[in-house]
Amino acid sequence: MWAIAEVCHRTGLSPRTIRYYEEIGLLPDVRRRESGRRVYGADELERLGFINRLKSLGLSLAEIRDLNAVYGIGGSTQAMLSRLQDLLAAHLDDVDRRMSELSDLRDELVRYRDHVEARAGSVHGPEVEQAQDGREAQLVAAQIGPAGPTASSVSNMSNVSTEKENQ
Repeated sequence: MWAIAEVCHRTGLSPRTIRYYEEIGLLPDVRRRESGRRVYGADELERLGFINRLKSLGLSLAEIRDLNAVYGIGGSTQAMLSRLQDLLAAHLDDVDRRMSELSDLRDELVRYRDHVEARAGSVHGPEVEQAQDGREAQLVAAQIGPAGPTASSVSNMSNVSTEKENQ
């Protein structure tokens, strides 16, 4: 039998989390000493590990509570495992859907980045290059602005290009 501090050390959970799991029925029938302090045995430690594992797989506390109810009603590990199998399959489908959406988003980001790079190249032209000291030609880019190049910015780009060639 362990006190809550030892259980926290073994599971990585906080005392508040363990008490909360008890309050919502995920950790039923926790024994208490005569002084009223909670004491935990191997069964509670195993159940807390199971809860942590299910949470790491993406199950909600409500789903974990549902599994506890199935186990409590049927008293059967088989019934609980069958329900867990259904829950994991649903979560796997959700992960696959989200991965597909993220893949689509990634493809869209790449296309848009390429579009922006192409536009930036056509706006700046070959005259805008990196300076030898590693700084970008920020002044020229700032002078071009969102409306595109103006006569003065084109003149400034020529000056930057000439200065670079003279170095």
